[in-house]
Amino acid sequence: MSITTTIAQSIGVTESQVSATVELLDQGATVPFIARYRKERTGSLDEVAIASIRDQLAQQRELEKRKEYVLQTIEEQGKLDDALKQKISEAPTLATVEDLYLPYKPRRRTKATVAREQGLEPLAEVLYQQDKTDPKTAAQPYVNPEKEVTTVEEALQGARHIIAEWINERQETRAALRELFLKQATVRSQVIKGKEEAGAKYRDYFDWEEPLSKIPSHRLLAMRRGEKEMILSMSISPPEEAALALLRKDILKNNHASTEQVELALVDAYRRLLKPSLETDVRLVTKKRADEEAIRVFAENLQQLLLAPALGEKQVLALDPGFRTGCKVACLNRRGDLLDHATIYPNAPQKQTKDAAETLVALCKKHGIEAIAIGNGTAGRETEAFVRSIPELAALLIVSVNESGASVYSASDVARREFPDHDVTVRGAVSIGRRLIDPLAELVKVDPKAIGVGQYQHDVDQNALKQGLEDTVVSCVNRVGVEVNTASQDLLSYVSGIGPVLAQNIVEYRTERGGFKNREALLKVPRLGHKAYEQAAGFLRIREGENPLDRSGVHPERYELVARMANDQKVTIEDLMKDAELRQAINLKRYQNEEVGLPTLQDILTELEKPGRDPREKFEAFAFAEGVHAPEDLKVGMKLPGIITNVTNFGAFVDVGVHQDGLVHVSHLSDNFVKDPTQAVKVHQPVQVTVMEVDLARKRIALSMKSDPFAEGKPNQAKKKSPPDKKPKKAPKPESMGDSLERLKNKFGKG
Repeated sequence: MSITTTIAQSIGVTESQVSATVELLDQGATVPFIARYRKERTGSLDEVAIASIRDQLAQQRELEKRKEYVLQTIEEQGKLDDALKQKISEAPTLATVEDLYLPYKPRRRTKATVAREQGLEPLAEVLYQQDKTDPKTAAQPYVNPEKEVTTVEEALQGARHIIAEWINERQETRAALRELFLKQATVRSQVIKGKEEAGAKYRDYFDWEEPLSKIPSHRLLAMRRGEKEMILSMSISPPEEAALALLRKDILKNNHASTEQVELALVDAYRRLLKPSLETDVRLVTKKRADEEAIRVFAENLQQLLLAPALGEKQVLALDPGFRTGCKVACLNRRGDLLDHATIYPNAPQKQTKDAAETLVALCKKHGIEAIAIGNGTAGRETEAFVRSIPELAALLIVSVNESGASVYSASDVARREFPDHDVTVRGAVSIGRRLIDPLAELVKVDPKAIGVGQYQHDVDQNALKQGLEDTVVSCVNRVGVEVNTASQDLLSYVSGIGPVLAQNIVEYRTERGGFKNREALLKVPRLGHKAYEQAAGFLRIREGENPLDRSGVHPERYELVARMANDQKVTIEDLMKDAELRQAINLKRYQNEEVGLPTLQDILTELEKPGRDPREKFEAFAFAEGVHAPEDLKVGMKLPGIITNVTNFGAFVDVGVHQDGLVHVSHLSDNFVKDPTQAVKVHQPVQVTVMEVDLARKRIALSMKSDPFAEGKPNQAKKKSPPDKKPKKAPKPESMGDSLERLKNKFGKG
């Protein structure tokens, strides 16, 4: 089966779509460019499908390289026949290739190696036939003290070691057992003796077991983390009798005395060789699946955060709150440039409220401030309450801004490059203000892992995580589009075909020349050739460009086509963009050809209608409940507005303005059953929640989004649950598990 066929069947598209996509990728085209401007070539595949083809293409090519190496190695040993060559060439997975390679793979000295050196392989061959040969009689000639075989039993044992190795190396046997592991294995975890106190956070897994086929990704990753920290011991295996029954059916032929020897070897092969090896294989497979799920959730959260509504170009005063060190103030112009900065002390211990208020009012008047952004970290609610109490600022928009990662930005090379003459406190305040103006433009400067929307992000494959998150950032940046004359170097670097070097060159060029008047001028940027221009031009906007199409998502390669449309209507391109009736009068079929089909033509009309449109939702201000600033202010049954800050497989975390996110367990996300939280809620979504429980000692808050969360009882008589340290030693059967134990584990924390 060809690579193209394999990928097409895997993701459910046609081979022609895969072939076209592969060709474009090999030519250096990016995922956003292919999805947006090559729809006719790919059959309108979206970014998800194209990225999947890219990733699977890389995997399949790596598989082919491994096959070539294995074939070459076996051939050098003089053991490659046509049948084996065909099996390896047609192997669908890396695991199958490795199983076929196992008998020929260089290995360390084993028990079977010693037995062969003792001359016991002929005896093993006789026993493996499982005929009526008497094992003891057959073994007698192999007793040789000089070779350290002093008894018949030692000879038989050595022969069994050889047979066990043969069984372990059978590709068909390993494949069948691997399937058994995946379908019937149980994951078990136990606390390591003496680690009970140190590993208290893992107490739900001190004596836990669950079917591998049903375990959610976050639970598997939690167990693996506990094992890595040497708190838990973990195993994955199917019922031994089921595995041995499969081997007996596969290996045993008769019911003779020699068969008994083979069965002894079979049991030894499973326990000593197959089980440890296949457990390792299955751990890798299931870890990869858990990683993919965790990365998927992380990427979805990141996308929602990056595409959060932008306030837009406003004069903003930003506050980075604090107590003892005061609140850092930064005034920004509409482009996010720093105009002024100061420090005020409205909170304890100084409580200089009068001076602080006068400073804020003066700065707002001086710079024509239209909105105030306040970080939601330490002292955030107190500072917000203070600002709202100032009468002169009552008419301004006052917004609490999520400051996760702002401190990472303020100490970064990016921040030092942007503000070499200011310290981290000023940079942090600037970042908060810019997040209100345009969250996407600011958040791309921060490592996504520092933004706080991940799930077990440090436990997953870091290369896969980096690729997944980078894909997400690139997708968001190109979906929104970038104003080339004002965008930061960091934002430009995520534009299709650009990268860090070209982004720096673009910024330097516009600084020297005063900006770009048209897209074609981009070709004058050093090292920005025609290929990069093709990939990037459609995603770069020039709002005041000479050509009205420069502010749209219409690619320059289609400018001539749009000009034809306008000429046919006997109007200008500008007229065509302003007049809906003119656009509706266009007969699209008239402009179709081999390269341009209806999908592209429809996209062009959409862009002409709303050139450079922002796909993000309209900005709406959000305010937390008044008088609720700390967990101590929360009471069971209280209903509050909140903002979702993170979505995981087991629920969603919500900021209700008390400096500690609360958890809405998946079972409380809706009145209806919710299987996948990412399909029910999203990051930055405003929600209404009910306080279910507050654990001040453990700093955990349980919330609900149900319309009647206490339907089973009054708030102070909510159904009691067994404490985690008294949970059953064995997990309930899957069909009766429900969410009780899972709720105990995740009720107040992130797992």
